[in-house]
Amino acid sequence: MPSIGYQDAVNDALERMHDLGYERGAQGDLANHGPMGAEALAVLGHGDEVAAWVEGYRTVMPHHEVPAPRFALDPAEATSWRPALGDFSRAGDWEVLFARELADAPWREVLARWWPRLLPGLLAGLTHGVIRTAHAVRSLAAAPQPTPGQLTELARGLAYWAARFAHLPGEVRMRGTQDLAGAVAALPRTPHTGEFVPGVAARRLAVVDTLPGYADALDALAPARTQWLLSEMTTEFAGVYLAHPELPAVPLVHGVTAPAAVRLVLPHLPDELHEPSLAALWHVHTALLLAFTGDRGGEASVARDAAEADVPPFEELIARAVSHGDEHVLKFTEACAREYALRPDARFGAAVVAAQRRISARPVVG
Repeated sequence: MPSIGYQDAVNDALERMHDLGYERGAQGDLANHGPMGAEALAVLGHGDEVAAWVEGYRTVMPHHEVPAPRFALDPAEATSWRPALGDFSRAGDWEVLFARELADAPWREVLARWWPRLLPGLLAGLTHGVIRTAHAVRSLAAAPQPTPGQLTELARGLAYWAARFAHLPGEVRMRGTQDLAGAVAALPRTPHTGEFVPGVAARRLAVVDTLPGYADALDALAPARTQWLLSEMTTEFAGVYLAHPELPAVPLVHGVTAPAAVRLVLPHLPDELHEPSLAALWHVHTALLLAFTGDRGGEASVARDAAEADVPPFEELIARAVSHGDEHVLKFTEACAREYALRPDARFGAAVVAAQRRISARPVVG
């Protein structure tokens, strides 16, 4: 048993990272993964190692400063806040708005009010807005009494989602006839021209509605029970990750971590928000598949191949993830372990092994 429990580890980590901005790196919009990685490490039962992990994380890549507020947003007036969706220069304004909302109402009430407003922009920051929000929600739900740091972290998760809000064209209606696996298999893929290099997926995402199969996919998925379809999504996209070793090692992990994150949040939302959440996830999955994959790769045989592979049990995979240290590996391993516990499928463990091999390690020092 760790001497530092989950709550103490999470709150200490949030204190240590309070000065980190929403993104990091000199180029691109690389999300701040610190709070998410620390919370995942704590929930995996390694609270003793969180502080050292956080200090190591801070040294890997410089983070931007916490953005200052510029102009007040009025949450009661859509004409005030709606134009600021997707405007990253307003990130500080969004944080102030959510901090004020959380000071005036219970966090579940604020979450339920803003979830449907933000849902159409679920792709925000390659889904890091919703994922960061979900890690904050899990922390709050486990707390006897929310701490200021936990409420600030929820405000920042929601603010990042709002500031990087990315609306996808079209509408998913969940009135089709295909199950998840059938809809994925039916989606045509457009081969990449030349080598897949940074920026290719972003350019394809910008015109995703012009790619073959996009409009048909939005109408393809049949309605299904929420928890069952979430498991279909995480299982299928663990397989998609496995089936495409030719692609960059990180982006497609979000095909699993995004629905796994939404599963954490749905118990705290009204039932009427569940199906729209599933629809938004399928919208994002369609866009990710069309933007990143140029063919089906090994998708057709991946379930059989995973079942025949020699994969360690999750207890060992978790230990390896902690030793590996990379934030993506920690989050992916935790999500796959949680999803595997709900529906055991060999693709989860095999995908974790693949991620731990494909993503460079960042061992904790100290």
